[in-house]
Amino acid sequence: MEVAAYQPYIDPDYDSFIERIYPAKVCIDNETCRDCTLVKVDSANKHGILLEMVQVLTDLDLVISKSYISSDGGWFMDVFHVTDQLGNKLVDESLIHYIEQALCATRRAGLSKEIQGSSQRKHFGPRHMSSEHTVLEMTGTDRPGLLSEMSAVLAELACHIASAVAWTHHDRAACIFYVEDGVRTGPITDPRRLAQIEEQLENVVEAHHAKGERRSVRLTGPMAGQTHAERRLHQLMFADMDYEQCRCCGHSCCGDGGGRGGYEHRKGCEGAHVSIESWKDKGYSVVNVRSRDRPKLLFDTVCVLTDMQYVVFHASVSSEGALANQEYFIRHRDGCTLDSETEQRKLTQCLLAAVERRASHGLRLEVSTQNRPGLLSDVTRVFRENGLSIMRADVGIRGERAIGSFYVTEASGNDVSPSTVELVRKEIGGSVLVVNKSSGASTPQGPLSALSAGLIGRNGDEKPRLSLGSLIWSQLERFSSNFGPIKL
Repeated sequence: MEVAAYQPYIDPDYDSFIERIYPAKVCIDNETCRDCTLVKVDSANKHGILLEMVQVLTDLDLVISKSYISSDGGWFMDVFHVTDQLGNKLVDESLIHYIEQALCATRRAGLSKEIQGSSQRKHFGPRHMSSEHTVLEMTGTDRPGLLSEMSAVLAELACHIASAVAWTHHDRAACIFYVEDGVRTGPITDPRRLAQIEEQLENVVEAHHAKGERRSVRLTGPMAGQTHAERRLHQLMFADMDYEQCRCCGHSCCGDGGGRGGYEHRKGCEGAHVSIESWKDKGYSVVNVRSRDRPKLLFDTVCVLTDMQYVVFHASVSSEGALANQEYFIRHRDGCTLDSETEQRKLTQCLLAAVERRASHGLRLEVSTQNRPGLLSDVTRVFRENGLSIMRADVGIRGERAIGSFYVTEASGNDVSPSTVELVRKEIGGSVLVVNKSSGASTPQGPLSALSAGLIGRNGDEKPRLSLGSLIWSQLERFSSNFGPIKL
């Protein structure tokens, strides 16, 4: 975030000067509140700093229950109320030290060399797109078996998948694969080989698309400074215009004639709702987002506001039981408020899409099995052959084991039967844990742990997370050194 563009011109070197004179201050307070830890941040302001702060906390699977934000006058101040996934305060000194270092480092455009080389980073590493892998990005029409077919092509072309993450929303799909050369160790850098792989994948994606239908396949070599993986998924789906079908509470997102970008939220309704009002006296547009609460909701919302070039000057975020309320006082980076109905409608739809993309649909399966080449192809083929559609996926490597988190439904959209799950478990040949079942609603427990892109080091070392799923696996393994398949 930054002061709006109509302010007087400031030399680009001014930012770095301010950072040296007024470095960011971070305070971790475990005394003020009985049931949560307060993370307080004071820093010189810049565009995107709010997202960077939220990103640090959500990458640690911490739950942000409340937040108060102010960034007027060129200074950023924020208070986050956080707990771990089990609702406990943060008491691990190494974790607290890492948070202090990482939040200060965001003002210096990334983690410092000290943090990058520290032992803490091995335990609390951020989910950035890996600069050590070839990156495959795909967007297109969702259909059963798409992930399976793409991973099969990669396996046939001797491409090892180090990690992958995929989302689906409104019949659209976006996924990111992190790939290594199966012939030579390391990323794929040969331009001819990259072109061959990309052509084969385009054929798979194109096969089920109508003429002129939106789709994209992009394969790039490793590069420094790549975008955070989950933020990149938001960007891919935004570019794919998955937001076009989004509606508030089942109604139209059109303004109601009163300068708002949505309708009043009905009492007792848990559907996502966005309203936009004009506060002309102060020169702000006031955006209210009310939805079912879930982990990473704040991150998803701020991603959209930041990437759509809106500046958050003040904000308040809180939860009431199962519902979350978010209020933002914003302007566009050019200093303008959202005065046109068209702009209000688009922002409303994009915020609704941000809320919905990570919503948990279907049965969640946590899979742990011995890693091997072509494993993702085999696992997704088992899902496809048993008539299951993958709604979301998040897979990676932990030591010599592959860990995957999948949300699945029947191809018809119905719930998965226990007999089908049992068949899948037997065919996969590893440990399969049914975590929860939801019917189109996001769950308060939130993501349970599968490693996302960027959590795998070059040497395959594990970077453990403070997630409930990690705790589940660690406790089960602790009770049995011969951990076998779980009977469902």
